[in-house]
Amino acid sequence: MAINTLSEMMNGQEADLFVLMTAKEELTTRDGKPYFKVGFRDHAREVSFPIWHDSPWGADCREAWQPGTFYKVRAVYRDTNYGPQLELRKIREVCVADQADGFTPAMCLRQTRFDMPAMFAELLSIAERRIDDAPLKELVVDLLQANREPLLSLPAATHNHHAFVGGYLEHVLSVTRTCVYLADKYDDYYPEMEPRLNKGLVVAGAILHDIGKLREIEERPQGAEYTAAGNLIGHILQGRDIVREAAAGRGLDADLLLRLEHIIVSHQRLPEWGSPKPPMTPEALLVHYADDIDAKYHMMVSILREDTNPGPVTSKKNVLYQKVYRGPD
Repeated sequence: MAINTLSEMMNGQEADLFVLMTAKEELTTRDGKPYFKVGFRDHAREVSFPIWHDSPWGADCREAWQPGTFYKVRAVYRDTNYGPQLELRKIREVCVADQADGFTPAMCLRQTRFDMPAMFAELLSIAERRIDDAPLKELVVDLLQANREPLLSLPAATHNHHAFVGGYLEHVLSVTRTCVYLADKYDDYYPEMEPRLNKGLVVAGAILHDIGKLREIEERPQGAEYTAAGNLIGHILQGRDIVREAAAGRGLDADLLLRLEHIIVSHQRLPEWGSPKPPMTPEALLVHYADDIDAKYHMMVSILREDTNPGPVTSKKNVLYQKVYRGPD
């Protein structure tokens, strides 16, 4: 049987698939019947469905199946009232021989729509062109180049927004583009402001605001997960640490470094979002709102794409905890 992809399957179609197991949770129905809720995905679609304890797959699921493992399955795809599901016919772990049929781990991971090396090159170019202070420019460029490989694939988060391969670059480049626009706009509006808006600092803060995610997040087959330091400290303080460590001995102006650190620690604005201080400089304010709108807009796009609630508005059971208007039927 020909190899297909889960995201291309149509209702009632049977095919061989390569999938990643993302979840296995042991539950019981209201009537006390035990089952496993399992999840499988490829790069663009995830399905979740029950494996009953007394089914032909019950024992294998309990004893052998593991989230984070790639499987080759033969299954029928079904659109149901409970969402997309698979009726399994065969299942085994992926082996080396499956590479001849086109298997790669990347085929089961969500990825950015954009070219990752091109995004990195643009971010580097913006830093080189838009930051006038030489030690600050050198700091930003060196941090980007030293971390090029992990930044090319790092997700921006474990969930909620840009939680996919290359999501970090997609998000940070988008925030930086917005900050370039906002810095030019408001410097032109308020040329008399003292001290004058430091446009290079805005750009540096935009590029580095999430740099702590290098230590907060690690990539796993089933998706991004928090490191121990990510759980205990978070990316904001670790981002400040990374910048402090990299700035040592560079001759960077002390006040400029302080303002850059402030952008990093304040970019989420509220203590409940992780920031110990709110934005207290014009540069930090611009970075915060550029970051916030990029994350929120991505969330709204995802809600409109994924919500299955009928009618002109979506359910409010989403990451924004609100309904979104999609228009008349």
